[in-house]
Amino acid sequence: MAQTKDFLLEIGTEEMPSAPLMNACKQLPKLVSSALDEAGLSHGAVRVVSSPRRLAAIVSDVACATEEIHEVKRGPAANIAFDADGKPTRAAMGFARKFGIDASQLAKRQDTDGRVYVFAERSVPSKPAMPILSTLSHDVIANIQWPNYRSQRWGSEHESFVRPIRWICALLGSDVVDVHYADVTSSNTTRGHRVLSPGDHVGPSPADYERVLEEAHVLDAGRRAQIIRQQIAQVEQERGGAHVDTPKRTFDEVVNLCEWPTVLVGSFDEEFLDVPHEIICESMLSNQRYFPIYDAQGQLTREFVVVSNADPAYSATVVDGNERVVRARLDDAKFFYEEDLKVPMDDFVERLSQVTFQEKLGTMRQKVARMEELAPEVMREAGGSDADVQLAQRAAHLAKADLVSQAVVEFTNQQGVMGGYYAKAAGEPQEVCDAIREHYRPRFAGDELPSNTVGKAVAIADKLDTICGMFAIDEPPTGSSDPFAVRRSAIGVIAMLRTLPQVSLGALIGASLDAYARQGLDFDAAEVSAAVRKFFLGRLATIAKDEKISPDTIEAVSAVGVVDPDEFLARAHALEDARANEPELFDDLATAYARAAHLGDAKLGSNVDESMLGDAERALLQACVQGQQKVAQALQDGEYSAACSALADLREPIDHFFDDVLVMDDDTKVRENRLRLLNKFADVFAGVADFAVLSRK
Repeated sequence: MAQTKDFLLEIGTEEMPSAPLMNACKQLPKLVSSALDEAGLSHGAVRVVSSPRRLAAIVSDVACATEEIHEVKRGPAANIAFDADGKPTRAAMGFARKFGIDASQLAKRQDTDGRVYVFAERSVPSKPAMPILSTLSHDVIANIQWPNYRSQRWGSEHESFVRPIRWICALLGSDVVDVHYADVTSSNTTRGHRVLSPGDHVGPSPADYERVLEEAHVLDAGRRAQIIRQQIAQVEQERGGAHVDTPKRTFDEVVNLCEWPTVLVGSFDEEFLDVPHEIICESMLSNQRYFPIYDAQGQLTREFVVVSNADPAYSATVVDGNERVVRARLDDAKFFYEEDLKVPMDDFVERLSQVTFQEKLGTMRQKVARMEELAPEVMREAGGSDADVQLAQRAAHLAKADLVSQAVVEFTNQQGVMGGYYAKAAGEPQEVCDAIREHYRPRFAGDELPSNTVGKAVAIADKLDTICGMFAIDEPPTGSSDPFAVRRSAIGVIAMLRTLPQVSLGALIGASLDAYARQGLDFDAAEVSAAVRKFFLGRLATIAKDEKISPDTIEAVSAVGVVDPDEFLARAHALEDARANEPELFDDLATAYARAAHLGDAKLGSNVDESMLGDAERALLQACVQGQQKVAQALQDGEYSAACSALADLREPIDHFFDDVLVMDDDTKVRENRLRLLNKFADVFAGVADFAVLSRK
């Protein structure tokens, strides 16, 4: 076994942006590990160390040489490998080529079974690791991908990286691995913090690398995150239970903006607290990467957290500079808000005629007009009063108004939120303000729903309008494209309608398409409606699968054509539970249904002549009549478990029928009457689920 040493490859650069750095940290271990494996160098675990100015891989126990290889493989029988003249056949040449040798190098030898075969032998000598690691390191650097970022070039060569490379530290044990990349040559030195420990620092070995970095005031990402969290916790404790808001995305970015973090606290003028805290916080988080501080009661305070990468001795200067910057930013936010308050919201709504919703579907003003029709319809179906319907219509009218406000143009993530503030300032009812603020919910699976029915009505109208519109112009989502988030909108509509079981999705789809038709859009309403319903059934099937309902149960319920989310999922759960509780009974029912459906003739109808029936037939007819009544009542009451129980009562009479009755009697009248009875039996199941699907297993 070859001797092993630790291996270090550090790529030192100008400051890298956070997102590509994190992406590269995910790629690097796989690239290095795969390259070592392909080269035949055994190795241990691969760890990544990163900072804004470096990306490094530390690999434990890398072999100092490849293993010597001696391979012997048996090929085809000699009489198959060579013809009568001793020339190699295609079988021999193919075997030799696969092994990487010429057919003339194949040897004939008798094997243990007494037959003569051809054998291929190959010896690969051991190779030292150093030259391999040189080439490997260059290729790893070149193969790191930078999606959404352009690589840069520097020096006189064409090789590139996300930022110019300034040094490479490559070591196998204490020996320097010779690596060349774009005019940069490797050494055993790294570089420290730009301010606190500038210049080169010698790394004696991979094992000492992180110690040397820390002495040079550079910490790995994990340690930086830990220190920032600890110092933030101290800030919170000092302020008696305050909370520092650290959204993951911004926090991860801040971690990758520093090498030696120091948490500092700045403040802004109290006058800015009169501005909606959402745009204050977004300005700080998005533009400056400051973390707002909330007091123990959840109210925004004047203070904010800054993570500094500077010399802690100059913290006061850093805080002062950041306070100057935040003051200018918040001045802008305050100005936008105050200017927006001067404009009536109805004026904003009319300005939406200058904003395109979708090229073929018209402007945002036209979308608002459709929402004004659809939201009241949702509210009426939900059982709202006339006053509630008017609130839903007013909220729909104002829902998109803030899209043309200065604050939302600057802070796009606050659409809806700012509209809620403007509506409140204008004296709109609280239900309207809340609906405007929340109508983009749910924005993702598991997100909060709008807090009141008015908000749900507006949110459903908004999302369903988008869905129906995209299908009406024949641009539904595809596997690779969904620019209007139609899938996400459908999931949101389903989530809200599950809380409003009395609302008919089918009726709303029709109402939405009618609104488009009145606008002048040309489409086949029946065809588009069917496509939208099918799309929602697909989303419902996915949700049912996530709720552990078996695929054949989902398919059986889907076949009935129910698209109302609460009813679809309640039916699916009821049937799944019934099958789980009495599997043998429902398997037999499914088999009987499939047999009846196969024998029955729909053209004959289901009007049975009782005078021609025997005892078993009459018992089945009576069970079908009673079953149909029970099923219809259960479905009307939404008692889907009761509907399944009613079907279970049919098992015994159908079993007796098939045991005692010859369906395909020679007498045509008798035969057709029995077939009508089977049609009647199948009709009992029709409104519950397609039991033919359940019989397939």
